Amino acid sequence: MNDYKALRTFLLAAEKRNFAQVAREVDMTPAAVTRAIAALEEDLGVQLFVRTTRQVSLTTDGAIYAAQIQPAMTALENARKDVMNTHKADHGRLRISAPTWFGQQVLPPILSSFQERFPKISFEISLADGLVNIIDDDYDLAIRISAAPSDKFTIWRKIRFVRRILVAAPGSRFANMKHPSELTPDDCLAYSGESKRENWALSDGSGSTNILAGRAFSANSGEVLASMAADGAGVAMLPKFHVAEQLRTGRLVHVLQNWSPPDLWLTLYYPPYQALPPRIASFSKFFEQQVPAFMTAME
Repeated sequence: MNDYKALRTFLLAAEKRNFAQVAREVDMTPAAVTRAIAALEEDLGVQLFVRTTRQVSLTTDGAIYAAQIQPAMTALENARKDVMNTHKADHGRLRISAPTWFGQQVLPPILSSFQERFPKISFEISLADGLVNIIDDDYDLAIRISAAPSDKFTIWRKIRFVRRILVAAPGSRFANMKHPSELTPDDCLAYSGESKRENWALSDGSGSTNILAGRAFSANSGEVLASMAADGAGVAMLPKFHVAEQLRTGRLVHVLQNWSPPDLWLTLYYPPYQALPPRIASFSKFFEQQVPAFMTAME
């Protein structure tokens, strides 16, 4: 008998105080349980149980030993279950990073639908704007809305393109612009997580122009940029689905409609797995199937 099974048998005997009952629960004979306990006592050099014809009870040494090894055995059992569940498509835990607004507005119904189908998979969701280090921060996967991937140390799956538009307050001087040349860098509210300027590359199909945005204002939050634009502070460049509600209510308007920036990508990023663990593959497939409908509805 291996050490793990012997200690598990000992703890069960300490709880049940009946070797015959322990034997039934661990699928052993009563004699085999007795031999296992005797071998453990011989190895430790102490008596763990007092045996009578009616029951067994722990000695003082046995009680102390049981109390000391119980936490370690619980941790080992949990680790054993976690490792086994890692290789099941419908068990385990998923640690996911997602952009804040996307995680608040798009992700919850997808997670709810997934958990209805896979109730034994649990989630830990971390929301943050900007890119995370998926390897150092120990995520199973990350949802990103960004330019085309260039990271050579992760693997990724493109889900769909994400269209961006320029928005401003309906009563502002930006609402009726005809050409990007009417914008100054101070007018452009930049998305930046590191106080950097943002290059806006705009094209109308026949020509192109670039504006270095963020001289007067930048933020790493789309919500902040949308609010600032709605308050008349300038023009923001954001995913259309992100500002769809403000466009419907008239708080924002789409400006310079003939000029478009390059699309972003909605992408799933993974650590450099040799093959996706089954639970991650299950979620990825479900996410890819469900997210287009949710995002199209928002637009």
